[in-house]
Amino acid sequence: MRWLEAHPLSAQQIFQRLREAGYRGGLTIVNMYVRRIRPPKRKAFLKLTFAPGECAQIDWGEYGSVGVGSTRRRLSFFVMVQCYSRQMYVEFTVSQTMEHFLGCHERAFAVLGVPTKIMVDNLKSAVLRRLTGAAPVFNPRYVDYARHHSFEIAPCNVAAGNEKGRVESGVGYVKKNFLNGMEFTDFSAVNPAAQAWLNEISNVREHGETHRRPVDLFAEERGFLRTANPNPYDLARVIPLRASSQFRITLDTNRYSVPAEFANQRLTVKAYPDRICIYHQDRLIARHLRSFDRHQDIEDPDHPKALLEQRKSAVNSVCYRSSWRSRAKHRRITKACSRGASTPADTSAKSSLWRKSMAPMLAVAPSTMRSSSTPSPANTSHTSSRPGRAPNCSPPVRSPDAARRPAGS
Repeated sequence: MRWLEAHPLSAQQIFQRLREAGYRGGLTIVNMYVRRIRPPKRKAFLKLTFAPGECAQIDWGEYGSVGVGSTRRRLSFFVMVQCYSRQMYVEFTVSQTMEHFLGCHERAFAVLGVPTKIMVDNLKSAVLRRLTGAAPVFNPRYVDYARHHSFEIAPCNVAAGNEKGRVESGVGYVKKNFLNGMEFTDFSAVNPAAQAWLNEISNVREHGETHRRPVDLFAEERGFLRTANPNPYDLARVIPLRASSQFRITLDTNRYSVPAEFANQRLTVKAYPDRICIYHQDRLIARHLRSFDRHQDIEDPDHPKALLEQRKSAVNSVCYRSSWRSRAKHRRITKACSRGASTPADTSAKSSLWRKSMAPMLAVAPSTMRSSSTPSPANTSHTSSRPGRAPNCSPPVRSPDAARRPAGS
C-alpha cells in the first residue's frame, strides 16, 4: 500500500519487490489487489449529436477473400452511415483504390443523398498525412471530389476512431450480422445479397441507440440531404504505361491489347472500377471491360488487323515476284519448244525442260495448276481449266500461243 501511494508502480513491479522481500505467492493475487486499491482510469467521451443531413461517416472493412474468375481476391466493403438516422449503405469491392473509393461515394449519394460534411478516418484516399497539433494534409483528388459535390471533409483526430463511432459500429454489424456464417463462391453474388440484407434487416430493425428504425428516421432526414451534382465526375485513376512489343499494357497482372501500330509507345491508362480506357496523347485508342481475375490476356479482335494486313501484303509481294519469274521462264521455254521436235529424243528433252520450268509455279500456286497426265508442249495453253486463284497469289497468265489461237480451234 505504501509503495502504491509513493510511486506509480505497476503490479509486475510490486510483485518483483514482494518476491525480493520473501513473498511466495503468485502474480494473480497481486494484480487483483492493485486493481482494487488503484482502479484503472477509463476515458470519458462526449456523446455526439448531429442534426438531420449534417454529417455522414464512412470507412472500409475487410473480410477474408472471395472467388473472382480463376483466382481469389481480398473482400473489402465500403460503409456509409447517416449520423442522424443511422441509415446505412454498404458496397463490396475487391479493391480499395481511389477509383473504387470515389465510385462507392457516387452510388451511396444516389441512394442516401449528399450531407453537409463527411467524417473520415485517416484513410490515404482522403488524408495523406495527419500529425498531432498540425493541420491535416488532404488527398488533392478527394478535395476536388468534395468540391464537385459541395461537401466538407471532416477528419478524425489521430488515434480517435471513437469520433466516428457510428460507422465503426456499422462495420462491426456488417461482419457479425451479415458476413458471419456466409459463404460466397463468387464475387458476383455478394452485392445483391448485401442489398437484400440492407432492405430487409439492417435499415428496418430497431436501432439499439435511437430505439427507432433507421428507415423511419431517414424519412425525416431525407429533406435535409442534397442531391448529387448532376454533372458526372471523372472517377478514373490515371496511370502512364508503355505498351509492349506485343501491343499490350499490363494492369493488375492482366494484359490488355491496343492497336498494333501503338506497340512500344508511351500511353495513358484511365482505370475505372468497371472498365479501362487507353489513350495515345489525347486520342482514345482502346477500351476494355476491366478484369479482376489474374494473368488474363484480353484482346480486341480489331487490334492485330493492321499488323496482319501488313504481313499479308509482304507475303503477297514475295509470292507475286516468285510466280512472275516462274511464268517468264516458262514462256521462254514454251517458245523454244514450239519450234518443233524432230526426234523422240528432242521431244523427251523438251518435255523434261518444260516440267522443270513449271515446278516453281506449281509450288507457288498449286490450286491453279491442274493436269490429268504429264503435259506436253502442244497442250500447255489448256493446263489451267479453272478460273479460281490461289490465296495471296496473283492470277496465272495465259501463254502467248494460246492468245493467238482462233476461237473454237
